[in-house]
Amino acid sequence: MAASFPETAISTERLLLRPLAEDDAPGLATMMADELVLAWTDLPHPFTEAYATELARTLAPAHRAAGRGIVFAVTEHLTQRLVGLVELRNTDWRLRSTEISYVTASWARGEGYAPEAVLGVSQWLFEDRDFLRLELRTAAGNTAAQQVAQKIGGISEGVLRSAWIVRGESGESGESGGSGEAAVESRSDLILWSLLPEDLDAPEPEPQRTGWHGDQRYVLRD
Repeated sequence: MAASFPETAISTERLLLRPLAEDDAPGLATMMADELVLAWTDLPHPFTEAYATELARTLAPAHRAAGRGIVFAVTEHLTQRLVGLVELRNTDWRLRSTEISYVTASWARGEGYAPEAVLGVSQWLFEDRDFLRLELRTAAGNTAAQQVAQKIGGISEGVLRSAWIVRGESGESGESGGSGEAAVESRSDLILWSLLPEDLDAPEPEPQRTGWHGDQRYVLRD
């Protein structure tokens, strides 16, 4: 049987990262209709509510069970509103290494949610799952994703030339809107970032992890 991540919830100061639920489908479909999501990710387009339901019901659980990674819905503690999606993929259990990708809803950008979510997952991976390497790959023109990598302490390891497909005109509005027409595609370099356990700042001593949030960074259900 392949190694796999447990069904897990991770709590940070403002966010709860939890398994996707079918009730997330409407918000997920709305979030993925954004032009920046279309431009920089390889998610299906159009990302329909039916596909979002299938992702929560079948695809994400199968992804986890097969040992390839895990998918988290990112929600606000205060409002329970869906603010993003985080996925671990291309997991190598022998090397204890995996790759992270993330999407933030358009209305939630600029609030620091992406680095908070990625850092929370990183801490969980290194401290509770004994992983030794986390990779991030950002398109050369995606400066927002590069800022996230820098904020969490990621180290740039180099450029993967012509390793990605960008849809639309560098993420700008215009030809590739949500009207259903085919997006213009072009090749892009990828910047490879890595994060190792020693790259994270040493955590401050904290109380025993018995509460819901605020006195802990994550909650495990395994």
